[in-house]
Amino acid sequence: KMDDDDDDIPQLSSHTLAALQEFYLEQQQREGMKTSQGFNQYSIGSIEEDWQLSQFWYSDETASCLAKEAVLAAGKGGRIACISAPSVYQKLKEQDGEDFSVCILEYDRRFSVYGEEFIFYDYNQPLDLPETLLPHTFDIVMADPPYLSEECLRKTAETIKYLTKGKILLCTGAVMEEQAAKHLGVKICKFIPKHSRNLANEFRCYTNYASGLD
Repeated sequence: KMDDDDDDIPQLSSHTLAALQEFYLEQQQREGMKTSQGFNQYSIGSIEEDWQLSQFWYSDETASCLAKEAVLAAGKGGRIACISAPSVYQKLKEQDGEDFSVCILEYDRRFSVYGEEFIFYDYNQPLDLPETLLPHTFDIVMADPPYLSEECLRKTAETIKYLTKGKILLCTGAVMEEQAAKHLGVKICKFIPKHSRNLANEFRCYTNYASGLD
């Protein structure tokens, strides 16, 4: 007899169902924004976070602050590299016309919509980079390693040191302070970066130069 089979189908709680409906509604609204006039492909959130890739975008205020710091540190006509920090790259691109150039090194190929400035990057192969990325040609490298692990930081540090002329701006967890000093010679700043969604781990900024973040 099959009458009771429906009882075995898992039911979503009303809370979960409401959250799911809200998520789909937000998604529809975002899709609607993308097709409407005036959509900015560089706005934070235009490419959504993928938690499976450990992606957490900065708040608008934090991205603006870090982008401003990168521009000041790079100087007039400076070159900026953003490693695994797409929301800072997006904020820099919103300043179109400013006297600097920027590229984004990122594992997520969705960011290839940004054309030649996108460089596929896997921290597991830290020096597997295009020949066009010559060593020590960036005035500042801004990086946010995707995972709070010594291995991830150490390998990302290889890329940072290869690319930078000297200046480094790093964002990672407060728990990585000792490792960040060991691998990159950076010190913690007073500025505390925030994310558009709250993270469980305390997050901090680090630099190896006198910055405007203190």
